[in-house]
Amino acid sequence: MRYGFWTPVFGGWLRNVPDEGMAPTWAYTKRLCQRAEQIGYDLTLVAELNLNDIKGTDQPALDAWSTAAALAVVTDSLELMVAVRPNFHHPALLAKSAATLDRLSGGRVELGLGAGAFWDPIAAMGGRKLEPGQSVTALSEAIDVIRSIWNGPTVRVDGECYRVHGAKPGPKPLHDVEIWLGAYKPRMLRLTGEKADGWLPSQSYLDMTRLGELNGRIDDAAGKAGRSPAAIRRLLNVDPGSEPEFLWPPGRAGGLRLTIECDQHEYAREEGHL
Repeated sequence: MRYGFWTPVFGGWLRNVPDEGMAPTWAYTKRLCQRAEQIGYDLTLVAELNLNDIKGTDQPALDAWSTAAALAVVTDSLELMVAVRPNFHHPALLAKSAATLDRLSGGRVELGLGAGAFWDPIAAMGGRKLEPGQSVTALSEAIDVIRSIWNGPTVRVDGECYRVHGAKPGPKPLHDVEIWLGAYKPRMLRLTGEKADGWLPSQSYLDMTRLGELNGRIDDAAGKAGRSPAAIRRLLNVDPGSEPEFLWPPGRAGGLRLTIECDQHEYAREEGHL
């Protein structure tokens, strides 16, 4: 069992609580993550939305990549999963950024990717607003570009959304950086089985009774792609206040290992907001 939490770069994660006592500042984020590492947390997930739609678009928010890079300097063992959308980054440059941060952190970086979903913030920042089908195609091609940059020896992707010819591979990550997808619908689940290293859904968007079925879809896609289903790791973002008996034993949750989303709320209360 591995435990993690979402770094509160938006000042918390509860939309119905205006002030959770977790300032979206580097000082608070640093103390939180250092203390979480001390008490045994395995990873933190740093999300990128660019507009703070949690507390309001007029409220401050920390940038995901800058925050993750700073955390790499002030922590020693905490795994850093940066959750981004290729709509904001060309995948060739994203690959180089992720590999560089992995080397700087001593091999502690993983990459979470999304197909889109938050289209208004994406459009507001000048990103492409794609149709749902296009967004999955773009994500699939982005994964191809990223892996080509990491692994070489040549980089050539001829896609509908991305065409990369002649880019030089490298730098190579210090370890095999995993690509995680938060998938719910059939085509994204199929993509997870075909190309991803891990599946990271959120309880808020799931019918928990269907976890076994959704895992099965991923397994089927992996098998058809010539991959072992066991090669795809599984985590689950758990909502605050979930009853333990609802999620355990693992068979009831489709065999998922759990990362406890928003556990930083309990921690902040226990520590007097640090």
